[in-house]
Amino acid sequence: MNIGVKTDIGIIRDNNQDSYYVFSSEDYPLFIIADGMGGHKAGEIASKMAIEIISNNLKNYLINSSVENKEIEDGIRKSIDEANKEIYKKSKEDEKYSGMGTTVTLAYVINDRIFIGHVGDSRAYLLRNGVLSQLTQDHSLVEELIRNGSISKEEAKHHPQRNIITRAVGTSGDIKADVILEKKHKDDILLLCTDGLTNMVDEIQIRDSLIMNEDIQKACEDLVKLSNDRGGFDNITVIAAKF
Repeated sequence: MNIGVKTDIGIIRDNNQDSYYVFSSEDYPLFIIADGMGGHKAGEIASKMAIEIISNNLKNYLINSSVENKEIEDGIRKSIDEANKEIYKKSKEDEKYSGMGTTVTLAYVINDRIFIGHVGDSRAYLLRNGVLSQLTQDHSLVEELIRNGSISKEEAKHHPQRNIITRAVGTSGDIKADVILEKKHKDDILLLCTDGLTNMVDEIQIRDSLIMNEDIQKACEDLVKLSNDRGGFDNITVIAAKF
């Protein structure tokens, strides 16, 4: 497995509220990205808390569980739930962190399976045989409008409320995480990214960069550069793993 990772503050923002985690052990390959939100540095705190709590808890769940799908899926949900409780608690105890939260998208790889845990509008993609597929569904206002037919995907790109997310870790006492199971094939490329990439770079260009760059680290760096070249309006984080 070849792994690439790149995070960048972008051109406009004063600080990087994205956080990520890469644990490339052959026994427990685990990848997590989190895009924080909130006031001054609150989003940064939320995303870092999520990464730390989820990575620690999930590794413990995985080490002490079997390889059964249900146990792994339960471990993913429990670890995200624990992060949600801790972040929500901190936001209630300290006024300067009031309302903070974060997206979370994670991938755990075992044998021929990829497990995805997801809350928010960061994304997981899979490139297989030249076709890029989005594995996650955005928890966002515009995604709901697309699903109910109110707007098109093209209109969503420029919608004035495109940054409003409908589900985040830490913004309420309870959270519902999506858990997705995908089969892993040889030469698949898994991509996790925050919306700092997908709001600036379309899926065709993401696919082309992953295909054209044999070096997966170079592909991540090129995607971040492309996002910055187009304005870099947000923090950008990309993790890619080629199997």
